[in-house]
Amino acid sequence: MKRRPIEHGPAERRPNAPRQIRERDERRPQNVIYGLLPVLEALRAEHRRVDRVLIAEGSRENRLSEIIDLCRGRGIRWDHVPRDSFSKYVDRGVNTQGVLAFTSSADYVDVDTILDGAKEPALIVVLDGVEDPRNFGAILRSAECAGVDGVIIPERRSVGLNDTVAKTSAGAIDHMKVAKVGNLNRLIEDLKERNIWVVGTSVDTDVSYNDWDWTRPTAVILGGEGSGLHRLVAENCDMLVKIPMYGKINSLNVSVAAGVLLFEARRQRG
Repeated sequence: MKRRPIEHGPAERRPNAPRQIRERDERRPQNVIYGLLPVLEALRAEHRRVDRVLIAEGSRENRLSEIIDLCRGRGIRWDHVPRDSFSKYVDRGVNTQGVLAFTSSADYVDVDTILDGAKEPALIVVLDGVEDPRNFGAILRSAECAGVDGVIIPERRSVGLNDTVAKTSAGAIDHMKVAKVGNLNRLIEDLKERNIWVVGTSVDTDVSYNDWDWTRPTAVILGGEGSGLHRLVAENCDMLVKIPMYGKINSLNVSVAAGVLLFEARRQRG
């Protein structure tokens, strides 16, 4: 089934916000990434346009020299600026590690790009309502390190590819394919038609995650913080698995759970 490319409208403004806040937000560049690893990976990836890099005066990190070398090699403007000037572009108190960059948006891909380009056996991550940007960024980092083919998120009830996600992903956002879909249950039908097993996570199953045969083509679906999988999504999965808990708390943070499951898949695949 061929999907039409997903259209993205302009970001909504907050009409009731105080005028000075709206003006500050409108002056601030919308695509700013910061931190050593995110900026390094954006420069290394090359497919993402980097317009300018700012380095705080007095920064002495050795890795900053690699950033400068990459800027020179790609003809990208870079400047040393007073550290206080960073507050024009990021909120006060944010740890920028002395470097930030102005970039083009991290783009979504079409779902078929992920499914058609998946290696055999496929390993895909689907998120059902993950709304915390730090969790999403950490999941992208684990997914990239585990060699996942792509991450698919719903258009609604999900955080997007923002600067907090970019920072938390430690540069993985520039290497991991991310797609949006309007209907997760229709996606599940698509995955099954492609002979990809759909495995959800739930505390209410008796099947341990390491009892599943992860050598099969698999899409693992992780639920949102606190709420888990939506009922219909869970019912449409081929299998539900859980990570056994041995303490008094009955579940892991979703980003930690993602790392456990994905590296079990890699362990079984050798």
